[in-house]
Amino acid sequence: MAGVNQLSFEGLRAGEGYFSRSGDLLIFQSEREAGNPFYQIYTLDLRSGEVQRVSPGTGKATCGWIHPGSQRALFASTHLDPSALDKQIQEFDQRASGKKRRYAWDYDPHYDLFSVPLDGSGKNGSGETVPQALTHTLGYDAEGSWSPNGRQILFASNRHAYAEGAQVDPERLARDPSYFIELYSMDSSGQNIRRLTHSPGYDGGPFFSPGGDRIVWRRFSPDGMTAEIFSMASDGSDIRQLTHLGVLSWAPFYHPSGDYVIFTTNVHGHANFELYLVDVRGEKAPVRVSRSEGFDGLPAFSPDGKELVWTSNRTLDGRSQLFRARWNDEQAREQLGLPHRAGPEATALLPLPKETDDAIREADLRAHAEALASDITEGRLTGTAGEKIATSYVARAFRAVGLEPAGDGGTFFQTFGFTAGVSLGQGNRLAISHGGSQQTFDSGVDTEWRPFAFSREGEVPESGVVWAGYGIVAPGGKGQKPIDNYSGLEVKDRWVLVLRHVPSSLSAESRQHLHRYSSLRYKAMLARDRGARGLLVVSGPNSQVRDELVPLRFDVSLAGTSIAAISIADALAGELLATSGRSLQTLHDEADAASSVAGFVVPGVEVSAAIVLERQRRSGRNVMGRLQVGPQPSEEIVVIGAHVDHLGRGENAASLAHGREGSSIHPGADDNASGVASLIEVAEAAVSGIANGELSGRRDLVFAAWSGEELGLLGSSHWAGPLDPHGSRSPISDRVAAYLNFDMVGRMDDSLSLYGVGSSPIWPGEIERANIQRALPILPQEDSQLPTDATVFFNRGVPVLAAFTGAHSDYHTPGDTADKLDYASMEKIAGLMGEVAISLSENPERPPFIPAEPGSTAPGPSGIRVYLGTLPDYAKSDVVGLALAGVTPGGPAEEGGLRAGDIVVEVAGTAIENIYDYTYALDALKVRQPIRIVVLRGKERLVLEVIPLSRD
Repeated sequence: MAGVNQLSFEGLRAGEGYFSRSGDLLIFQSEREAGNPFYQIYTLDLRSGEVQRVSPGTGKATCGWIHPGSQRALFASTHLDPSALDKQIQEFDQRASGKKRRYAWDYDPHYDLFSVPLDGSGKNGSGETVPQALTHTLGYDAEGSWSPNGRQILFASNRHAYAEGAQVDPERLARDPSYFIELYSMDSSGQNIRRLTHSPGYDGGPFFSPGGDRIVWRRFSPDGMTAEIFSMASDGSDIRQLTHLGVLSWAPFYHPSGDYVIFTTNVHGHANFELYLVDVRGEKAPVRVSRSEGFDGLPAFSPDGKELVWTSNRTLDGRSQLFRARWNDEQAREQLGLPHRAGPEATALLPLPKETDDAIREADLRAHAEALASDITEGRLTGTAGEKIATSYVARAFRAVGLEPAGDGGTFFQTFGFTAGVSLGQGNRLAISHGGSQQTFDSGVDTEWRPFAFSREGEVPESGVVWAGYGIVAPGGKGQKPIDNYSGLEVKDRWVLVLRHVPSSLSAESRQHLHRYSSLRYKAMLARDRGARGLLVVSGPNSQVRDELVPLRFDVSLAGTSIAAISIADALAGELLATSGRSLQTLHDEADAASSVAGFVVPGVEVSAAIVLERQRRSGRNVMGRLQVGPQPSEEIVVIGAHVDHLGRGENAASLAHGREGSSIHPGADDNASGVASLIEVAEAAVSGIANGELSGRRDLVFAAWSGEELGLLGSSHWAGPLDPHGSRSPISDRVAAYLNFDMVGRMDDSLSLYGVGSSPIWPGEIERANIQRALPILPQEDSQLPTDATVFFNRGVPVLAAFTGAHSDYHTPGDTADKLDYASMEKIAGLMGEVAISLSENPERPPFIPAEPGSTAPGPSGIRVYLGTLPDYAKSDVVGLALAGVTPGGPAEEGGLRAGDIVVEVAGTAIENIYDYTYALDALKVRQPIRIVVLRGKERLVLEVIPLSRD
C-alpha cells in the first residue's frame, strides 16, 4: 500500500466501505448522526465528497453493498422491528449511565435485507425513499452482497434456527445466535432462497469472485474462538480452506483479478488486527500487508484493483474510520509467488511471445503451448475464466500473425451457450418414517444425502424400502456367473436400496465384465424398469471411498430418469436397515462374499423425499480468424481447427486423475495446447507466404480454435449449424471444401496417425506430396467418425483429415504438461498439415466426399456390435430421450425413416430417457432382427421399423 489517506467523516465511528462498479461511489456504515445511536448506511461520492444516507434512520442498519449497475443499494436493517425505537432509547440510556461494556456484534433476529434506489425514486408521500424488503423471515438476515451480474445475492442467516419445529437448543440460540449462522443465496428479487453451508459455527461475510463462479467467506470454529478463510463454488460445492492460522481470520475480499484474497487476522496478537493476502488456492503462505498497532480490517479493492479501502482505528481519538490507499498489484503477486499480469484488467492476459518466426519453428510452438497450458488458464474448462484467458490469447495471436476476425460482430469470438451442470435447488427434503414417528433430514442435504444429477425432480410420497445388494443384473461371462439381485424381489412403488460399485471380492476379469452393469445410470434404469419409485445408493463400509456421497456431477447427459435417485451416507442407510435386525456392515460383507444375494423388504420403514435441482447455464466461445487469399473473400473455404478447451480441475467425469490429484489443474498440454499451438503456427506461416507472394490460393483459409470439445463437440457444432433433417449434409458442405484437424499432436511415439483418409480420394496423394521432405512415419486411418471436432464436419458431408499422435498415460490427468511435448515432431506435423491446407486452397478442383460405409465405424460404447447409424446431439443433452444430430446416409436408421432432429424415446420396447438408456438398449439388439423405434418429431409420435446391421 502507498499514499494512505483517511476518508474524513463527521461524527463517531465509520467503516466497512465498498466501491461501486464504476469506482466513483463508496457505500459504508457509520454512527455519524448524533440523534441515532446505531449504525446507518451512507454513500460517499468520491468525486464531490457528498454524503447521503440510504437507510431509513430508524433501527440498526449494516452491511451496505451497491448493485453492479450502480442504481440500487443493498443493506440489512431492523427498522421494521416494532420495538426498533424502544431499542434506540435503551441504547441511549445505557450510554448515559457511563457503564462500559465489551463490544460485541448484535445478531438481532429482526435483521432483514432491503434494497433501495440511489436515484431518489420510490419516495412515499412524505418524500422519503421506501426500501424494498427482500427477506421477511424471523432470524438474522444480513451480510449481503450482489453477484457480479446482479442476478444473485449472497447473505448470512440463522433463519433455520428460528423456523417452526427447528431442532436446536433454545438456550444456546439465546446465548449465541451466531453459532447457527450459515450462508444462503437467493435471486436478486428475494426469490429462490437456498442454503449453501451446513456446518456448526458461524459462516458469514460472503462475497462472489469477480467471475461469479466462486464464493469466499470466513468460518468460525464451533466454540467461536478461531476463524479461517474458506472458498467454494457458487453452488456450495468444492469447499476449500485457504488459511490455517489458528486465530481469528475474517473479512475476506477478492482482488479483481480473482487470483488472491485480502483478509483480516489477529495472528500478531489478540487486539492487533492486520491485513493479509492469500492465493485463491490456499497453497502459499499468507503475506502481511498492514503494519499498524490496533485495528486494520474489513478491506475492499476498487474495481480496477488500483486502490484499497479498509477500516482502521489509527486515528487520533482511536475511533474507527475509513482509510484509502494505492494498491501495488505487481508487488502483491511477487510476494505471493503468483504470475504477473499485463495491465490493470481483471483478466489480465497471457503475454504473447515478444518475437516469433514467420516459419513454423519449435521455439514458437513451445511458447504457445506453455502459455496455453500454464496455471493461469487453470485447465481451460469451457465457460470459465481460464477459458476466456486462453481464447483471448488465441485471438491476440491470430491478430498478431495477420488474420482477420471471423467471429461474431466483427470480432474473433463466437459465443455459444450450454448447460454446464446442475446444483441443489431450494427445498430438498428427505424423511424416514418408522413405528409411527418421522425423522426429517432437510438440513442434511449435501452432508447426509444428496440427489444424483440425473434424478427425477419433485415429490416422492412415503414408500417402502427394499434391499437389493449391489443392484446388478448381468449375464455371465469370463468366469463370472450370471447375477440377478432382483430375483424374486417385488420393488414396484418402493425405494430400492443398493450398494455402490461391484463386489470387492471379484477377480479383475469379473470386475471388468461387470463394469458397465455397475454404473449408477444402469442401476437406476434397472430399478425404473421394474417399477421402483426411487433408488437409494450407499457406498458401504467396505468401499473405502474418500466421500460416502456421490458428487453432484454432470455426466454428458443432463436428461435424467423418471425415478428419484439419491446418494445416502452409511449412517443414514444404517438407520433405514435398523428394523431388519441386520447391520449395513453385515449386508455389505454378504454381498461381497457372494455377488448374487437375496434381497428383502425392510419392514416398517417408509421414505419420502422432495428433489429440487437447478440447471446451470454458461457460455463458451470459439476463436475464428480468416486469411483472405485473393482480392475478394472466396465463396468456398478450407477450415483448419483445433479445440482449445480442456478439463479445468477435473470437475467432470472425464478426468482420469487418481485420488487427491483429481482436483488439481489439468494443464492439457497435449490435449490440446499442442493442437492450438500448431494451428497458430500454420496460420502465421500461411499469412507470411501469401504476403510475400510465395503462395497463392483460390479458397480462403479459416482458422478455428473450438471450445466445448470435451463437453461434446459443442463449439464446432454451433459454428457448423444443424444437419439436414433428411440426411447428413448441411449448408456448410456447400461452402467448406475440406476440414483439417489438430488434436493431440505433441507426443509422437512410433508414428503420426492421420484419420479420415477414407473421406476423400485425394488424401493419399496430398499426404505423400506433403511428407516428401519431412519423412514422418505416417499411419493412414480410413475411419472418419472420431470423438473430436472432425466428426462434426464429416457428418455434414465435408472431407476431413485429422492428425493425432496417440494416447498416453498422462491423458486427462494433471500430468499432461508442456515439458513433455515433442516439439521437433510437432514442427514437422504442423508443416505437413499446413502444406496440405495450402494445396487445398490452390487446387481448382474441390475434393470429392466419400461417406462412410454402413457399419464401417469402430465398435460402439461397451463393445456394442450392432450398427444403426445414429448421431447423438450432445448439445441437447437435457431433453428427455435421445436427440439426434443426424443419421448416417445409407445406414439402418436412415433406411428406417429416422431424421436429424428426431428424439428417440423407445427402442425395442425399452423406454429411452437419456443417452445411457439408449446405449444399454443397443447392447441387447441382434443383427438383422427388425426392431421398433419410437421417436418424437415435433408434435408427432412416430413408430418406425429399423433393421440393425453388424459393425464387424
